[in-house]
Amino acid sequence: MRVRSLMIVPVLLAACSDGKSAKSAADRDSLTERQRDSILAKSRIPGASGVGSAMRAADSTSARIRATDSVSP
Repeated sequence: MRVRSLMIVPVLLAACSDGKSAKSAADRDSLTERQRDSILAKSRIPGASGVGSAMRAADSTSARIRATDSVSP
């Protein structure tokens, strides 16, 4: 009986998964991560403004790094 139940579990999991990976949904998405974050930052969800602040901080840091790289020999 135990062997039979061990055989049934993988079969049920395979049947429920539909053979598609989690990445397939992300592959079909036409928006980039930055675009999704920008939409989220503009929403009225509590804490969403923090996403916009984090994006501005990341942009500022990237700009400083690019400026430093262009100055160094």
